[in-house]
Amino acid sequence: MDQLVIQGGRKISGIVSARGAKNAALPILFATLLSDRECTIENVPNLADISTTLKILRQMGVETTYDPTTRLATIRAKTVTSPIAPYELVRTMRASVLVLGPLVARFGQAKVSLPGGCSIGARPVNLHLMALEKMGATIEIAEGYIHARCRSLKGAEIEFPQISVGATENTIMAAVLANGRTIIKNAAREPEITDLAKFLNSIGAKIQGAGTATIEIEGVEKLHAGSHRVVSDRIEAGTYLIAGAITEGDVTVENIDEDLLGAFASKLRSSGCDLTKNGTGLRVRGARKILPVSFFTEPFPGFATDMQAQFMALLTMAHGVSVVTENIFENRFMHVAELLRLGAKIAVAGNKATIEGLGDSGRYLSGASVMATDLRASACLVLAGLAAKGETTVKRIYHLDRGYERMEENLTALGAEIRREKDPD
Repeated sequence: MDQLVIQGGRKISGIVSARGAKNAALPILFATLLSDRECTIENVPNLADISTTLKILRQMGVETTYDPTTRLATIRAKTVTSPIAPYELVRTMRASVLVLGPLVARFGQAKVSLPGGCSIGARPVNLHLMALEKMGATIEIAEGYIHARCRSLKGAEIEFPQISVGATENTIMAAVLANGRTIIKNAAREPEITDLAKFLNSIGAKIQGAGTATIEIEGVEKLHAGSHRVVSDRIEAGTYLIAGAITEGDVTVENIDEDLLGAFASKLRSSGCDLTKNGTGLRVRGARKILPVSFFTEPFPGFATDMQAQFMALLTMAHGVSVVTENIFENRFMHVAELLRLGAKIAVAGNKATIEGLGDSGRYLSGASVMATDLRASACLVLAGLAAKGETTVKRIYHLDRGYERMEENLTALGAEIRREKDPD
């Protein structure tokens, strides 16, 4: 098992490029199940979750190739020999449930293990199943698996009681081949939803309204071949912008539009950091005095829950008190205990974390050995380690590798002192 060792206290500067978005690439790769023709997907990041997705597809009999150098994936689901997503693969990645909609839509059946992934809350799949049932599928849960069957899906009007990115994606994919029109109300509006719809439309789907709260899909009989370039990863980009900010550095992230960042961009400016457009990307210059910022997480275009932990690392350095309210997942403050080991002053009550910044006290974060508990918590601890004085060791970085492609190499290129090594424990 690997760990990262960071010598903190160095300003970083330079240019880093945002990779393709993991959270867009995963549903798009699963969406290729809807066509029996070859689909070429560009800008697919070289991540553990991508590897798991390709293994799931290959296990089903799908032809796949992936070049990690060019980040080009070629998929052809001419047929599926086994419409089963087994536990041993699905347990590592929650997004695996996204095979459900495409399999039922095209082949009339699916057997998908109840998903795993990061331990940041229950994240039930009930909305996914509700939508499929409204479209005519029969659902049974037995022995840890979701069994879904239908003769053919039919268009329906589906209104989600709460916004769900995954359920919106699964419903879009199921509706593409359904008979008639499907209307999704209270749909998720994340950029990854828009990117999925863009890909599907490029291969013959008829989807309107992606990126808004109401999406309409007119079912088609068949999809054709096509190619698509995955949108840039707004979470990765935001993480590197925080890296520049937390070290009082000067970092430009290329290939990212501010529109993709939602409320995160305005909150970063509110902290005193200078965030400006720079060519095809964004440039951040860290402030000598970080100002306190309070925010709550909410669906896009609100503040992304996937950036909450990273921003909290920055707020530990602030001059004043910040309050962070987590409204998406009930167990997403697990990084707090590890930040306390680095000297942060944070109190958690329910879904609120109160961060007493160290700026006014003259204290600072100090290096220690910390344990990553999930993907974004891993990034938070790396960022805190960049700012801490002394040496910080972040253990269990297999979580980090699920969503960031060799982060230590990018940070080293920006001037950070960070290395990957085997964990002797």
